[in-house]
Amino acid sequence: MDEYREDEYKESDYVNVPEVKEKRHRFAKGMICGIILTLVLVASVFAAGMLMLYRSDIVLGFYSTAPQSQSDSDGFDQDAVEQKLNLLSMYIDQVYLYDYNPEDLAEGIYKGYMSALGDPYSVYYTAEEYQSMTETTEGSYYGIGVLVSQDMNTGLISIVRVFQNSPALEAGIQSGDIIYAVDGEEVTGQDLNTVVSQIKGQEGTTIPITVYRSETGEYLELNVERRQVEVDTVDHYMMDGQVGYIAIYEFDEPTAEQFKAAVADLQQQGMESLIVDVRDNPGGLVTSVVEIADELVPEGLIVYMEDKTGARQEHFADSEYLGLPLVVLINEESASASEILAGAVRDHQVGTLIGTNTFGKGIAQTIYPLQDGTALKLTTANYYTPSGENIHGVGIAPDIEVELDSSSEEDAQLNAAWEYLTGQQQN
Repeated sequence: MDEYREDEYKESDYVNVPEVKEKRHRFAKGMICGIILTLVLVASVFAAGMLMLYRSDIVLGFYSTAPQSQSDSDGFDQDAVEQKLNLLSMYIDQVYLYDYNPEDLAEGIYKGYMSALGDPYSVYYTAEEYQSMTETTEGSYYGIGVLVSQDMNTGLISIVRVFQNSPALEAGIQSGDIIYAVDGEEVTGQDLNTVVSQIKGQEGTTIPITVYRSETGEYLELNVERRQVEVDTVDHYMMDGQVGYIAIYEFDEPTAEQFKAAVADLQQQGMESLIVDVRDNPGGLVTSVVEIADELVPEGLIVYMEDKTGARQEHFADSEYLGLPLVVLINEESASASEILAGAVRDHQVGTLIGTNTFGKGIAQTIYPLQDGTALKLTTANYYTPSGENIHGVGIAPDIEVELDSSSEEDAQLNAAWEYLTGQQQN
């Protein structure tokens, strides 16, 4: 779980998995203690300006000075919090039975402080977690080669995709498996990035992973080797009728170049129309999806973001674009950057959306790296399609709704897209 998605699954059959307990955040202690993080943040947040490296759910930001701390006019008593922390520390030092790591207590305070916001997208990253997340978007890392997702309602972490030629595939991990335990520790309800950090590691080492497979109702204990994983985020091929097909699995740093290479190859083969498949695509870098949308839509707005002050960040396409008959395949797990692409195609009226309603994540987060290598992620903006629609909690409806039949091996949505485009060619 080297790859991860922060756009959670909606309610699913996984909720009733035997023995997998619904766990809420385990940060109650940290929540009591956590308010002291205000003091830490005032001393820690740093660097220059706002660097606009957007993800569909993430912006990477820096401050030249720490944000100003708020006054105590709201009744918040920092002295009382410090006193209570000292009291808790005294009890732990004097009567707690087991050994403990003081650094772990501190990390728990910071995580608990953030969890008290009640926003699953606003979190504190340890140095290891932040490094892991940064490596993942670069398209090459040491891990097992899977894309994972977490259901925020249940805490369950499941496999969305197993990459080809990966250690996970060789070990027998399958798409749809639920990760129950890592190295003997149950991970249900833990922060997804923490679990990702546990699984990634030194090349050549192995990590014990227990997965639950709903199809058989069994738990499988697998030892998976960590290796360097090169992520191909784009697949493509030519269908009958000179219909090009491009699947985008996520929007990472290499994705735009991979997409352009796929388009060029299909054009050389005589492509007359195109299907872009973003089903089950959790999102990724906004810079990546904007570059891809620029290839598909005419000159104009692609997406814009607005923060709490009304400040607006806009992304535009130039006048050059593909201009072929286009279908974008979407489903309920098409999220964030996938919805940016679908929204731009829809609003510019250059293609047809086929499938089912998208996930509905129309908010952006900003990541603030801190001086000690840790990082803070906060929800900071809404994003909007070119027509001004915020799709958060709503999603984007397809122009042609086609459901998948799970009992059939046929891909009804892909077939519908092909029939639509070949019918257009004949007309």
